[in-house]
Parts: sequence; structure tokens; C-alpha cells
Amino acid sequence: MTGAAGFIGSHVADELLSMGHRVVALDDLSGGSEDNVNQAAIFARGSVVDHEFIDRLFARYPFDYVFHLAAYAAEGLSHFIKRFNYTNNLIGSVNLINASVNSGRVKCFLFTSSIAVYGKNQLPMTEEMLPRPEDPYGIAKLAVEQDLAETQAMFGLPFVVFRPHNVYGERQNIGDKYRNVVGIFMNQVMKGEELTIFGDGEQTRAFSHIQDVAPVIARACERPESWNQVFNVGADAPYTVNVLSRVVSECLGRPLRVKHLPPRHEVEHAYSSHAKSEKYFGDLMKRIPLEEGVRRMAAWARKAGARRTSNFAAIEIARNLPPSWNLA
Repeated sequence: MTGAAGFIGSHVADELLSMGHRVVALDDLSGGSEDNVNQAAIFARGSVVDHEFIDRLFARYPFDYVFHLAAYAAEGLSHFIKRFNYTNNLIGSVNLINASVNSGRVKCFLFTSSIAVYGKNQLPMTEEMLPRPEDPYGIAKLAVEQDLAETQAMFGLPFVVFRPHNVYGERQNIGDKYRNVVGIFMNQVMKGEELTIFGDGEQTRAFSHIQDVAPVIARACERPESWNQVFNVGADAPYTVNVLSRVVSECLGRPLRVKHLPPRHEVEHAYSSHAKSEKYFGDLMKRIPLEEGVRRMAAWARKAGARRTSNFAAIEIARNLPPSWNLA
């Protein structure tokens, strides 16, 4: 499985190991940590962009299932790093799809897409809607979804597509200032900084604790009735970013201090229907309330400590880049 030293991947790997599977964990450690990898897994350090490395890995191990969770999931930043986005999130995915087909052994390819494929003004987002992504990240994810459908039709490779959203929880990289708003807020609180909110903070998201997501993704490999389908997965209830800022501050026991920045180009409201997931995975859907999930992550974050942030080193288009993301 790819991205397994990252946040979501490490939790999915834990689930798979608990199910009795042998796991080969692939990650380039650009956004994760080897400490996140379960010691019962075989760790392979490498990138999905390196197709020769991927082919060697598939030649070495007889994979039954491929879980592809590796991505640089910064929707807003993706406008300014188009080449990086498409290389990592699209070409890297194609390398894995090619290897899976060529191996002749893979029973199912499980892929984490995103609700970014829906775009705006489609609420609640359902799997039957026509995707209209608003950013290069969502465009790349949708392209992989479409390639998987084409690959299944041409070569018979079964797939499952999951569209998670705003996932947070223990082991998340809270030092990345471009993505994962819960982690960004926690890091800012622990560093004694103001919480930075783009616009008025009334944009809404359904923040999903990792335990709402990881068990569903992991166990889909053993539910063939779910194969060759697309599923939204995550929390049901939307909250404003303003509410989230208050919850994070309260869970860390600090006063709320907020700085509003100029709005950036983003979908204002995004939350999904999970009626289809309920039908196939209802027994696995835990629906952890926001306050409880943030409390769990805050307890972990206190022990892990605040993280140093750094600027993204390879901005390709500087025009219209939010000032707070500037390289200066």
C-alpha cells in the first residue's frame, strides 16, 4: 500500500494487519514519518513517481490488493503547483495502475480520491452527481477515477474509489501549513500563535476523524459486492471553520485567538451524503462527533508537540498566491 507512512495510510495499514493481512508499506516520507509505520509491516521507501521502482516492488511481492493513498492533498495550493500536482497525484497513480495490470495477480485496486472532484454548489454531494472539480487537485483525482473505470473495462482490474473529506486525527502532519486545517490550528495554538482563517470563516466542511474512514477503506478489499463502485466516506455533520477554531482552542485549553486573512479561491461549502456507504459499510461507520475526535487528536498532539513549519519549496506560479503562503 502506498502513502503508508502518512496519516491515513498508517491507520489503514493497522486495520489490514489486524485483519491478518501481510502489508508492504510504501512511502517516500515527504509528508509522513517512518515512525508511523506499524513494525509488523514491511517498509519500502520509494516514490510512486518512480515507475522502475514500482515495477521492481511488484516483481518482488505477490500483491493481492493495492491500496493507493499517496497524494499531496493541498487543494488550494494545487493551483500554484500544477506540474507537481499532476506528476504526484496523476502520473504516480498511473504507474501503480500499470503495475497492477501487468502483475496479473491484483484482485482489487483501492484508491482514495476526494470530494474535491465535486466542485461547488452540489450539496449534499452524492456519488451520482456529475463531478465538476474547481482545482487541479480535484482534476487529478477525477482523472485517476476515470482511468480506473477504463482499466476495469479494458483489462478487468476491479477497483474501489473512496472520496474522503477533511480527515483529521492522530499521526497527522501538523507541520504542513498548506493542508489539514485541524492540524494547522492545533500547531498554531500550541505555538501560541493566532489561528489564521481565510475569509469570514463561515465556509463549512464535515470534518472526519480518521476512525470514520480507515476501517471502511481497509475492509472493502474483503467485500467484493463493493468493487467497481465509488463511495463517499467520512463525517455527516458540517461545521463552519469558525466553530472548528473554537473547538480546537477549547480542547487544547487555550483562549481563542483568530486572525482573518483575505479569502482565497476555494469551494465555500462542502459536505457529503453517505447513504451509499451506509448500505455497504454501515457496520463499520463510527460517526465520531467533532468534539470527541478533536479531543483525541489534541491529546496526541500535546505529547507529539508543536512542529516547525516550512514554505513549499517549488512554487511554479507565484501570481495570486495568498500572502501568508509567500516564500518570503
